[in-house]
Amino acid sequence: KQWYQRRVAITAGMSGVIVTNPDFIKVSITSGVSSVASEKRFPSHISVNELKGKLEMITGASMDTMKIELYNEQNKLVGNLQNNDAILSNVLESGLRLHVTDKAVMNFQDVSNVEKFEISKEEYDKREDSVQAFKKKNKMGRFNPAVQEKLAAQAEENKEKASKMNVGDRCETRTPNQPTRRGEVMFVGQTEFKDGYWVGIKFDDPVGKHDGIVQGKRYFKCPDKFGAFVQPRHCEIGDFPAEVDFSDDEI
Repeated sequence: KQWYQRRVAITAGMSGVIVTNPDFIKVSITSGVSSVASEKRFPSHISVNELKGKLEMITGASMDTMKIELYNEQNKLVGNLQNNDAILSNVLESGLRLHVTDKAVMNFQDVSNVEKFEISKEEYDKREDSVQAFKKKNKMGRFNPAVQEKLAAQAEENKEKASKMNVGDRCETRTPNQPTRRGEVMFVGQTEFKDGYWVGIKFDDPVGKHDGIVQGKRYFKCPDKFGAFVQPRHCEIGDFPAEVDFSDDEI
């Protein structure tokens, strides 16, 4: 057979001798059925139908209904494998990407198109078979009287400290389990993303989480990763100049 006669091809390269094996075809594999992405070698003498059987084990797509698209290194579609009887050495070459799709198989790892059950907070609060109802009944978590008392005291402390803060104030945050960070107050007040009073801060360094937008609403403007919200009780107002980094002064 032709594939057998070409078992080893030796090609002279710039940096020496490159040995290629035409008995196998090396390709990368992606799939619309799962998040699989891998590189595999397949015997060049097998048929497209046999290849589909192997891809079924890798991607989860059914060999009877799968489609295989071929992409080059520039991610350009260059063809597809339709003839099940064709031999790979005649229709496929190393370096291509095989993208496997199957409309008959759902991609359970992509939940973007899955219809979701949604319920309003008011309706959820009325349910008696929820986790929240169970916690209320057994006075667990935030429904524990002692915890409620502590949360109420924290909320009052946040409100009082917030009343003494102004946009433009220099500040230093001292959030538990976080290093101290300095910045400028950009927002003070109540928000839509969570109850209570919050302080929006533009840090001096990119140690934040966003650019002043939370859940689609802009509360203030700053470069990305410079902004964050903290509870007022974890924020101190004062003369906190920006810290100077002398790390480049010595090597």
